[in-house]
Amino acid sequence: MATNNPAPPDSTRRSERSRRAIYDAAVALVVEVGYPKTTIEGIAARAGVGKQTIYRWWASKADVLLEAFLDLSAQAARAVGQEPGSGEGGGVPDTGDLAADLRLVLRATVDELRDPVFEAPSRALAAEGVVNEELGRRFVAKLLEPQLQLYVDRLRSAQEAGEVRPDIDPRIALELFVSPLAQRWLQYTGPITYEYTDTLVDYALNGLAPR
Repeated sequence: MATNNPAPPDSTRRSERSRRAIYDAAVALVVEVGYPKTTIEGIAARAGVGKQTIYRWWASKADVLLEAFLDLSAQAARAVGQEPGSGEGGGVPDTGDLAADLRLVLRATVDELRDPVFEAPSRALAAEGVVNEELGRRFVAKLLEPQLQLYVDRLRSAQEAGEVRPDIDPRIALELFVSPLAQRWLQYTGPITYEYTDTLVDYALNGLAPR
């Protein structure tokens, strides 16, 4: 006679719930207490999981936090209809008007930098990366460099279209508008506004000499 045994728990779904709880806990803690005081034990307690669960998936708290922030960025991309990690829909648009495309993307960056959901954890990680070289390098490699490459790709297409001098190094050129924005945001040297980033694009593309 057949017996009606309950179905085994869905381990995949359970793991995903645990992973999501760990992401949320890691981001919350680094905002509340800072990176140095955030611990694997604290993340585990906040997420309601055993610390061995975390060590099974990640080697260190830096791994947890970086992956959690990548996930946060991916969620934001999906929320506005972009596909995370793809150049299609997730890169710098190419309408044929470089200035307009750069203004659009930098305005979106302003929105993200002023969003408390992103500002607090990204500021905490960026600040720690200044004094923790290993974390700083990983922060740049995993989070910043892929985004900077999108600007490089757009500037190269502008070179091919004759909008930018062919001898320009796109990787250096993008710093004319990305780096001032990052500095102003990190050091609170001035307001982060659309007007500011629009001006950065104007100065970067048109220079300072009289027209």
